[in-house]
Amino acid sequence: MVRVVARSSSDRRDRAGREVAGRLPWVLVVPAVAGLVFLVLPLAGLLVRAPWATLPERLTEPQVLEALRLSLVCATVATAVCLLLGVPLAWLLARVSFPGRRLVRALVTVPLVLPPVVGGVALLLVLGRRGLVGEWLESTFGVTLPFTTLGVVVAEAFVAMPFLVISVEGALRAADRRYEEAAATLGAGRWTVFRRVTLPLIMPGVVAGAVLCWARALGEFGATITFAGNFPGTTRTMPLAVYLALETDPEAAIVLSLVLLAVSVVVLASLRDRWVAAP
Repeated sequence: MVRVVARSSSDRRDRAGREVAGRLPWVLVVPAVAGLVFLVLPLAGLLVRAPWATLPERLTEPQVLEALRLSLVCATVATAVCLLLGVPLAWLLARVSFPGRRLVRALVTVPLVLPPVVGGVALLLVLGRRGLVGEWLESTFGVTLPFTTLGVVVAEAFVAMPFLVISVEGALRAADRRYEEAAATLGAGRWTVFRRVTLPLIMPGVVAGAVLCWARALGEFGATITFAGNFPGTTRTMPLAVYLALETDPEAAIVLSLVLLAVSVVVLASLRDRWVAAP
């Protein structure tokens, strides 16, 4: 009898749960749909207004190819710089306890929330020809960073590195340290442990961070135009070309925007299992 009552109570709870789940809470659904439309409609407008008939011809125009080449090269070099500096920085934040670690982590993430134009101004004040470090670089080594292709790389690396550091630090914290301890017990040095054990363990996080870093560098505008300027063939990347074309040739701006949109879609598709996959 007790078992029958318990089963009946359980059945009622299941039915009640299904009824609740089956009723759509319109107070949440309506703003959710509005939010979806708000995000998707501009992208749809870009696709609708695209000059599809002349798209192949416009994509092969010299200025488009030049901006695309410069963007790809600078974003790739900036990502390499971020990997070289960001992976050790992430390891330091994740594995070493030192005074002020929270402050250092906060400073590392500042470029995420700092307006890019402000980042460009900060780079000018430090690395400009009369900057704190830039004046010394120019007088000692003859190196000038502002308004050069190398300046584009520096600006892109500055705004993109936090994406890599956050991703790699998260992977390091999630990695099982017992494998590293076992390797150290067997006599492996710290560099060997990092290269042969730690790095393979965190490689998915490194790859994800590098892809996000590359995508962020590819789309950088504010810091680039402030620190490196907008010179054709030297510092005019795709976002800068979009801004310039919007004033003179809107169809060209749409074509350039479509290229950046396609890159963004590819990045999201490549990271779907890590960032956007839902249970």
